[in-house]
Formats: sequence, C-alpha cells, structure tokens
Amino acid sequence: MRNSKEINSENMNTEKKIIENEKSLSIRKDVDVLVVGGGPSGIMAAQAAAEDGLKVLLIESRSILGGNMTIGLPVLGFLGQKKNQIIKGLPDKWIKRLRAKNAASEHRPCPLHMGITLVEPEAVKTEALAMMVESGVEVMLYTYCVDVVMEGKEIKGVIIETKTGREVILAKTIIDCSGDADVAFRAGVPCEQGNEKGGVQPPTLMFCMGGVDTEKLRLSIAEEPRTYLTDFIPSEYFGQNNQFIVVGLRSLMAKGRAEGLNLPTERTIVITGLRQGEAWINMSAVSGVNGVDPESLTYGEIKGREQVEDIQKYLIKYVPGFEAAYFTKMAPFLGIRETRRIVGEYVMTGEDILECRRFDDAIAVASYPLDIHHPEGGGCTLEWCGDCYDIPYRSLLPLDIENLIVAGRCISTTHEAMSSTRVMATCMAIGEAAGRAAKMAVKQNIKPRNIRVEKLQKELLNRGAYLNEHIVTAG
Repeated sequence: MRNSKEINSENMNTEKKIIENEKSLSIRKDVDVLVVGGGPSGIMAAQAAAEDGLKVLLIESRSILGGNMTIGLPVLGFLGQKKNQIIKGLPDKWIKRLRAKNAASEHRPCPLHMGITLVEPEAVKTEALAMMVESGVEVMLYTYCVDVVMEGKEIKGVIIETKTGREVILAKTIIDCSGDADVAFRAGVPCEQGNEKGGVQPPTLMFCMGGVDTEKLRLSIAEEPRTYLTDFIPSEYFGQNNQFIVVGLRSLMAKGRAEGLNLPTERTIVITGLRQGEAWINMSAVSGVNGVDPESLTYGEIKGREQVEDIQKYLIKYVPGFEAAYFTKMAPFLGIRETRRIVGEYVMTGEDILECRRFDDAIAVASYPLDIHHPEGGGCTLEWCGDCYDIPYRSLLPLDIENLIVAGRCISTTHEAMSSTRVMATCMAIGEAAGRAAKMAVKQNIKPRNIRVEKLQKELLNRGAYLNEHIVTAG
C-alpha cells in the first residue's frame, strides 16, 4: 500500500515533517480578474473590475461577505478633518444602498474619529452578496487561497482549498484583498508585521447588548460632563446626536477595577446600533495575538469571550442606561487590526500622513488619524494631521511580482501609517482603485504597474471618486 505522505525522519531530534507528493490539480476557473477576500476592499474591487463586462471572480474563506463591516463596528473615514466628504464613488454608493434599506446612517461628523457611519451587520451580509450578483461578479464562499501559481516573477493564478480538495484558479490579474497579504506572501513578496519589536495592535471581539437606554446614556454625558468625561468628544456632541459613539468614562472604569473587574482597555467604547436599545461594545483587547496563526487566533477568541463577562458587569453596574441591558450576540470573528503589510514600490510612513503629503500617483484620499492601539497595556495613541493625505498607487504594487495588486489594510505602509489607512472607508476607496486598475491592465493587456496612472485617476474622477485638488487640476 503506497502512502501519499511520508514522515521525514532523517534527524529524529529535529521537528518531524511530512513530505507531500506532487499532485495534479484541476483548473476550476480561468478569469480576467480574481479578487481574494470579500471584506470592504474586496467587494469594492470586484464591483469596479466587473463594470465593463470582464469576467471577475471573488473568493472568500467565510460564509459571508463584508468582513469587518459585519462585526458591529461603525465605518470610519468617509469624512475628513475639515468635515468634508473625502471618500465618494462606489463606497458612498454602497452606503446609500444600505441606507435605502434602513441599514446605514448618514456620514456623521465626530470630533474624535472625524466621521462615523453606522451600519447594520446582518444587512451588510445580505446586500453585499446581492450587489455582487447584480454586478456580474461570480462569488465562491468557503474557499481558501493556500498557494500561488507562478511563472518566473509573474503570478498566473492561485491554488484554492475547499471541501472538494485542491484546485487552481487562473487569472490575468489578481487583487489581494485578504487583509493579511495572503496572496502576496505566498508569491514571495517581502512582508512586514508589527512595530520594530514585532508587536501588533491587539484585536477586539465585538459584542452587542440589548435593552440599553441610549437616551439616558446620551443625556447623562451631555448634562454631567464632569462625571462622564469622554476622550476628545465634547459634551455638546451628545446633546445633538441620538446615535453616537462614546469613548472614555475612565473614572467609571477605575471604580470597576477597584472592585476587581478585569477591564483590558483604558477606555469605555460604546457604539449605538441602528436598532432602538441596541449598543455594540468595543472593549476587549487580547494582546499578543498573531492574526495569521490559527492557535494564536483561537487563543484570542477564548480570551476575548472571557473578557466580555467582566465588561458586561462593568457596563450594567456603572454606565448610565445599561442598568437593564442584556447580552444579545457576539461578533462572528475577532476584529483584527493588524497583520502582514507588503513592501511595495512605495512604503507610506507616519510622516506622510502627519504632513498631509500629496502624491502624483494618488488614487485615494484619507484623513483618519494615526490610531495605534498599543500592543501591550490597553492604551491608545492618536495623532491628527489637520487635513487629509493621498494614498499613492505605488503602495498597492508589490516589489518584483507582476500581475498582482494589493488593496485594503495590507498595502505598503509602516506600522504607524497602517494605523490610519486600515479603517474601512479608506480600504473601500483603495479597493475601488485596485479594481479599476486591474480592469485597465486586462483590457490593455499590460502589467498593472505599467498602466498610465493619470488615466486611472481620470476614470476614478469620472465615476464619482474623490481626489485632491492637485490631481483634479492636473487632469
């Protein structure tokens, strides 16, 4: 009987390894553009790439599309630090689609986050899939990208793993929207992770509570700001907004800790839901989680659930409006802030953001502050630039490898810069640009790095995207 796998026992004192025999893999699909990852950047990339009738396939490892838009987080980044809307185009159309279903709020100014847009997670799951079908995008869920097909320095496709086994998807251009640079990493693109010591921003396991008297919470903060002090957000904000985000209440947390509650973050973070009496809680933080290691992710899920117990006790006992609140649901997965980042043609830095830098090859605009959740200790550092900055196309292009564009939080940045570019509205804008660039490359039969960026910029503007004045004037 022939074994398909053998144990390598050349040195039994070293780690045992299994040598897998060569396999002949079937080609399941051959498409124009393959998008790997169905989060905020992926659904925008797929829709943009499919607009002119190209054959586009989107694969996603989970059973749903929408990524972090499905875990209870608000969408940050649509508005700039001057209260102007800096992300439009397909991302804005997507929010308007949700709003038509009463599943999203308007883009609301926020003194801390510049702007927040509330979305209903369950509606995101349904509408994202419907939008892909309407756009002509073929979708394959439950599909993992496990390797790549290379021809020299050119990526020709990916190897997928499903219940069927291993198969191949070939594509003229591939867009890596995995959030973790899965395709780029397997193709040999240099990647970095974390700060200079390898420390990454900790993930959060979001959860939802019902029975919350959000009016009592809002008015308590508005009328008693000395008691319910919030970080950067003046009490007047709560007097004017009946759907809101609370960040702060540190003195209340100190009381909870004094009574023995384990509260892993320094700040209370509560986001009111679109449904009456509903609030999403962003207060767990599991330090040391490696978002690309399954054992570490499992540890994060376990510890996150343990932390939620004391967080609920704290909210019910100390925070006004939560007296009769109760747990309703947990997010379907950890909210990962940081994993791999590619090293691309240009590496964005914290200085680029704080100096509001402009680039000739700009393909998106962002304004979210540097927002670094400390790898240890539960603290957070925020720095604002005062306006907005450009994201250059070169940061979407990995070094050396052809036919690959990267979008979302894993574009080419430093640890500091990624703390700003990672938010969902920005990722969606990058995704739209990546999808349009891939479409141009396929239609012109050229490499993505060889497209004329000024033509990409012109298409973005013609389709309603926002770019800074120096690009608009030049065009």
